Amino acid sequence: MIVITGGAGGIGQACAKSFKDQPIILTDYSQKMVDESVETLKKEGFDVSGIACDITNKSDIEKLVKFVADKGSLKALIHTAGVSGTEKDLKKVYTIDLIATELLVDAFYELAEKGSVAILLSSMMAHTIPPYEKYDDALSNPQETGSFETVSQFVNESSDIMYNFVKRGVILLTHKNVDKWGEKGARIVSVSPGVIETAMGLKAAEEHPELMESIKQATPLKRNGQPEDVADVIYFLASDAARFITGTDILIDGGVIQNIKKMA
Repeated sequence: MIVITGGAGGIGQACAKSFKDQPIILTDYSQKMVDESVETLKKEGFDVSGIACDITNKSDIEKLVKFVADKGSLKALIHTAGVSGTEKDLKKVYTIDLIATELLVDAFYELAEKGSVAILLSSMMAHTIPPYEKYDDALSNPQETGSFETVSQFVNESSDIMYNFVKRGVILLTHKNVDKWGEKGARIVSVSPGVIETAMGLKAAEEHPELMESIKQATPLKRNGQPEDVADVIYFLASDAARFITGTDILIDGGVIQNIKKMA
């Protein structure tokens, strides 16, 4: 079973379309959006079902896990759900993008078995945040009391910077859980997309047009990414061809992050 969070979004939909050969479960925060996405894919011949889930709510996640368990064994959890820095509430960015990620990883560990994999979406911007013990410890343990307050000291009240930090946290969660998942013969990895032309990416481009254009020009491949660029890598990581890849992050950014670091 392939489980895709954020299944109604651009990257989530692209991922779903790459798994026509396997049963899929889509989840998103809106049942209406889930139903519409499921119906569209069913018309195209996909074996797909769906359920709404607020990924910040433990009881909702429990319902999702039960829904998945009733359908069959877990092949892959593909966690694409999240918000960008355009969500101005720092606590929401932290909760949705990092705490919810840990809640999902912990819950789906119960379904993990030999050959299962969790694939978490980070961001190329995670690679702009250098290692530092004080905030890394908080990012690795986002549910602990005071973790949000610790990280908040470093973000200058900017939701965009908070986004960069929590996406570093996603990578750190893969490191934290790799041995635990490995004991079951399961894997956990993250991928870090660059500028991808989804609805969320295009909204960011509207808010920061000059910055987004400069990133595009700094990209060695001289273009923004498409959802399919990410989905194809995720399809590989979910397959047995990637059976020895775990505990690592893969950049899908057209090579731009290295140039951003040079400019910084």
